[in-house]
Amino acid sequence: MLAFIVFLLVGGLVVGALARLLVPGRNPMGIGGTILLGIAGSFIGGLIGRALFGARAGSFLLAVLASVILLLIIQGGRRRRTW
Repeated sequence: MLAFIVFLLVGGLVVGALARLLVPGRNPMGIGGTILLGIAGSFIGGLIGRALFGARAGSFLLAVLASVILLLIIQGGRRRRTW
């Protein structure tokens, strides 16, 4: 159980960090936010990969792509709320 949690945190950090590197502009997000972004992107990317391919084919790339899309949505929401 502990190994799974550590794997989840490290995987989330890697995927979230790659997403933040790929999206231009300022991303004022701490390490916790980066991990949550990566975990959410991995979850969404895994669901899409399973629905499209039925297996784990390309799940890492889909996780990064989903994280990039989530980050763009977050940035768009922040821009609209600023006064």
